[in-house]
Amino acid sequence: MAKIGNLDLGDFPLLLAPMEDVSDPPFRALCKRNGCDMMYTEFISVEGLIRDANKSVQKLDIYDYERPIGIQIFGAKLDSMQRAAEIVEEAQPEVLDINFGCPVKKVVCKMAGAGILQDIPKMVELTEAIVKATNLPVTVKTRLGWDDNTIFIEDVAERLQDVGIKALSIHGRTRKQMYKGEADWTKIGNIKNNPRIHIPIFGNGDINSPQKALEYKNRYGVDGIMIGRASIGNPWIFREIKAFLENGEIIDPPTINERVDAVKEHLQRSIEWKGDRLGIVEMRRHYTNYFRGYRDIKKFRARLVTEYDSNVIYEILDEIGHYYMNEEAFIHAV
Repeated sequence: MAKIGNLDLGDFPLLLAPMEDVSDPPFRALCKRNGCDMMYTEFISVEGLIRDANKSVQKLDIYDYERPIGIQIFGAKLDSMQRAAEIVEEAQPEVLDINFGCPVKKVVCKMAGAGILQDIPKMVELTEAIVKATNLPVTVKTRLGWDDNTIFIEDVAERLQDVGIKALSIHGRTRKQMYKGEADWTKIGNIKNNPRIHIPIFGNGDINSPQKALEYKNRYGVDGIMIGRASIGNPWIFREIKAFLENGEIIDPPTINERVDAVKEHLQRSIEWKGDRLGIVEMRRHYTNYFRGYRDIKKFRARLVTEYDSNVIYEILDEIGHYYMNEEAFIHAV
């Protein structure tokens, strides 16, 4: 049973990783309906929060149907992190998560995200300060280390637990790797099997199929799995993994109609949340992912990503549904 403080997530929860420009409320709604047990917001700059920047504040938006949900923050200054924790608490999520794993240069150069893996004492100090600044359960998402020569995650896990975090999610790569190569779950398994560790340990990295989820669950003994890139354009992965974990069933992939309906809903929610123009523009990054593996999709995508009228976009999506309904144009993407 995975519990974050008093929050019971069940026997083996599936978590949606916080992803910038992806895990916003429109996408989270689709993941929740398809079986995701715990979700996180996009990461939020603490400097943006305390300056009341619109983009940062908007990311605090959470809805009852999404619960349980964690709000994730990133930063490097102690006082800013503490003040941001107080702002997050007012939004009333179930969990406050600290991002110590983002590898993007503009974050890392400020010693935030994965940048703090170069200064473990500061990482621990910031975490302890946030734990003391809020009544919310505090969790951390991080990586194995800065590079192959600084993989101290097993010691870091103990130290973070000792200052009060309630769960730890670990991406099985170093910052230097970014998203290249294969995620190494060996250290994640070692942490889970450390008798000193009593908080939930969630593994993250490369889980892209039900079979792999079961294999890693059994091999490494983690308390749950956090899924990121494999869910983009594919919120159905949560229901597929759950079915396989529960009874070994491989359920059918979504039909073209299910895909079209999901894109329509995603677009509608995006417009409602972000406004007409921004909702349409920011939806463009998702079309390729929803229809990956379909022959000839480029000719439809070219129209989708240049259209500003939502009614026309819905018509194009209907065209896609009709086009692929009547021919064997689908190539299953591995």
